[in-house]
Amino acid sequence: MKKKKVLLDGSGNEITVVKKSSKRVVVNVIYYTCGAVLSLFFLFPLIYMLAVSTKSDASIAASAGTLEMFLPDFKNIGSMFSNYKKLFVEYEIGKYALNSIRYAIIVIVLNVIINGLAGYVLAKFRIPGKKFFTFIILFLIVVPVETSIVPLYMIVKQLLNIKGTASILGIILPATISVFNMFLFMQFFQGIPKDYEEAARMDGAGNLAIFFKIILPLSKPIVATVAVFCFIGVWNDYLWPTMILVNYPDLMPIQSALTTIQSIEGITTGEVMASLVITSIPIFIVYVAAQKYIVQGFGTAGLKV
Repeated sequence: MKKKKVLLDGSGNEITVVKKSSKRVVVNVIYYTCGAVLSLFFLFPLIYMLAVSTKSDASIAASAGTLEMFLPDFKNIGSMFSNYKKLFVEYEIGKYALNSIRYAIIVIVLNVIINGLAGYVLAKFRIPGKKFFTFIILFLIVVPVETSIVPLYMIVKQLLNIKGTASILGIILPATISVFNMFLFMQFFQGIPKDYEEAARMDGAGNLAIFFKIILPLSKPIVATVAVFCFIGVWNDYLWPTMILVNYPDLMPIQSALTTIQSIEGITTGEVMASLVITSIPIFIVYVAAQKYIVQGFGTAGLKV
């Protein structure tokens, strides 16, 4: 039970102070303690990965089975980042990371424009077969990507011939269309009042002007959500780039290059862990930076599901 205590402020007005019962306090303490312990438990693999990435194989073997296995190699501070240095200098992992970032930026821009326009049309316009198109979108969301990867490869190969610069188009173009992102845009746009569009049309704005000047600025949460999903998808993509860029290793994104690096003879465990840290940090940063918008975007888009 909550206890209420009435006090008076300087003006003589009553102030009600609600005190939590001791039982409620105990429940909260147990709840947050258990949550902290579980969080720490799930963080152990990440902590271990960070610690091992700073060690040589000899240090890893020496600390095995002790608490030191979860701590960086403070005994050899001068060589703590030697694994990272080797990855950037000898294996040129930075070049492949830049490739992934370039691909991701292009995919994000095209994804927002193309899928955003498609979602805008489905949400705001009366078009023939609208329900049919919506059904097709929902149907394609549940179809595994693996079922279409072979015919998609044949189409890309025949249209672009997968040579030179066209190989980059083979990476970017298939990623610009996402029925899931299209569905998210459609659901979010349905929640935007029509008053904004009507006011813009009274001022002489066309459909494209309304989309870019009214709808998109009001849709920052869903744009951020789609941007994060696109970045993570491109950054983690391995199979498709390996198929398309098989003859152009310098154009490989980071995940494809990472698999090649980890298969090099003589590579150490510390270097493998350092490469995993490098590939994990950008995703962590992007997700944390856009977390507020992701939650808001999903919350709003899910209201009409």
